[in-house]
Parts: sequence; structure tokens; C-alpha cells
Amino acid sequence: MALDALVPNDPRVEHKFKSFGDIKYHYVLAKPQGNPVGTALLVHGWPDLGFAWRFQVPYLTSLGLQVIVPDMLGYGQTSAPEPVEEYTMKKMTAHLAAIVKEVTDQPIILGGHDWGGFFVWRMYAYYPELIRAIFSLCVPYMPPSPVKLTLEDVVSKMPNFQYQLQLASGEAETILNKSPENIRAFMNGLLGGTTPEGAPVMKIEVGVIEENLKNVSPATTVSKEVIDFYVQEHSRNGFHGPCNWYRTRTLNADDDLELAKRPDPRVTIPAMLVMAEKDAALPPRLAEGQDKLFTAGLKSEVVSNAGHWVMIEAPEAVNKHIGDFVKSVLGDELKASL
Repeated sequence: MALDALVPNDPRVEHKFKSFGDIKYHYVLAKPQGNPVGTALLVHGWPDLGFAWRFQVPYLTSLGLQVIVPDMLGYGQTSAPEPVEEYTMKKMTAHLAAIVKEVTDQPIILGGHDWGGFFVWRMYAYYPELIRAIFSLCVPYMPPSPVKLTLEDVVSKMPNFQYQLQLASGEAETILNKSPENIRAFMNGLLGGTTPEGAPVMKIEVGVIEENLKNVSPATTVSKEVIDFYVQEHSRNGFHGPCNWYRTRTLNADDDLELAKRPDPRVTIPAMLVMAEKDAALPPRLAEGQDKLFTAGLKSEVVSNAGHWVMIEAPEAVNKHIGDFVKSVLGDELKASL
């Protein structure tokens, strides 16, 4: 039986908006039948949308949770301000903290993928009282550093992040913003399509490869309807906002200097890290040594035969890991609701 998933404009979710001055966030709220036993907040990465979590939302509501899924700053129906200063972790975690408080007065289960996976660790650092448990897909916890590093410094230490230099430079967004056709080809390529020669549209050593966008085959892991939705949403504001996330290294490093002054950077709530076996940018080896950073234990998993887009390549496996984690956190509360 096919796994239940949201579709574009799915009637099972409510569309909501919250403004912070000139910045407006769009998020969906999915509710279970009956009173919720808890709340989950799911944070997507680049170049994704809240829709990335379409396989997880129905599953979590079936467990009795209500689920908040925003389009992050720069994406979809959320504002895409020009200045890079608006995209710091400190500012954006404050936005989501306010959205959470609008929905519930209870601590939440917080999950993220890709940039969202990095984001959730920082949201925990800024708002530990709001979070009951936390999980990240593909992104290990990196404590705030007392040493200020530039993006170039990071890439020199981690060559698998070479593509981030292109995304921060403006070159990638220039390529993608040329036409909806380029956006379509890029999304097709990220989600399984290749050139006739088998070449990809993006490589971690380079970034976006413009010439390979011209003849890319359709995505193999999602339908044309899903690609149409991504093209529609990414065409609203283009890729400047999403690429701004890669320009905040120094700004975030400044804020991390303050966080790093705290005496103990370890995570003190239940946590889970799920890596993907074939993720080229964020390989499972990055998770080595993570256990020592968690005082309440770290549930650590690797999804085999899956790449970076693990939620859609292996949704059953991801849902099982998330479900087992949620059940371990909520325990008797969950049993009483089922």
C-alpha cells in the first residue's frame, strides 16, 4: 500500500501566516483527530519547501500529534527579503519560536533536514524551554564555536562543502533565476534526473552545472505534479533568498561566539540523528563522536541505499525512525491516545 502523503493544496492542512514587521511567514498546521498529544515542528532545507515533509505529516498526525510546517525564510509563500542580515539563525529561530507559541503552550518535538537540520540545533540553543525532544536528518550537531570561521575556512577543512562557495557567490541563483525552465530542470536533476550521458545538474565539488540543465530527464523520485509545485513556489521570489542562507557564515559565527560562552554546550533532551548512506555532501562519517555531545542519550541511525533527499527516497524508513523516537519520548501519553 502506498504511503500516505500530502499533495499540493491538500485540504487536510490549514494554511496560516504570521508577520514580523515586513516579513511574513507561511506555514501549514495539520491536526490529528481528537485532541493532540503533542506538537511537532518540521524545518526544511535548501532548496526545498515545507512540502518536503509531505510523507511525515500524515504519519505524525496518525500518532496524535499536531504538526507545524513552515516555508522557511526565502521560500514559497514566506517572504524573501533581500538583505542577508535577515537570515541569521538568531533572527529566524526567534520567528519560529513565536509561531510555536501561537500554536501551543507546551514544549514541542523539533525536527529538521539539511539547513533545517542545522537550524534545529541552534533553535535548541536559543530556546531550550520550548523543546521537549529534537531530531535531525543528515546534519550532526555542531556546538557553537568560540573560534570565528569564514565559509572559506570551513570549506578548506571540509572539501565536501565546496559547492557552498558557488551558492554564496551569486552564480547559482543567477543560473536558476534565468527561467522557470532552469528551475524545473534543476529540481528534476536533484530528484533523480540526469543528462543522456548520466551527468548530474549539481556536484558537491562545483555547485549548479548550467550546461547540464539543458537536457535533463524527468525526476525519478517524484511526480511531475510535485515538480510543477516546486517550480511554482520557487518562481515566486527566485533563489536569492534561499542562497542567502549560505552567506550568513560570518554573521552566524558572531552570534555563536555568545552562545559558546555558556558552560556546557551539550544537548540535554532526547535526541535522534538520522544520516543517509549515500549522501555525498553530508556523509554518515560526519556523525562520528556525536554521543559525547548528548547527556540524555542520542539515538543514531543510518538509512541504507538513500541519498540526501532521504525523506522522499526512503519515507517508510524515515517514518519508522521518527515514529520510534516519538513513541520513546511521549511514552504513556501516546499510548493513552491511541
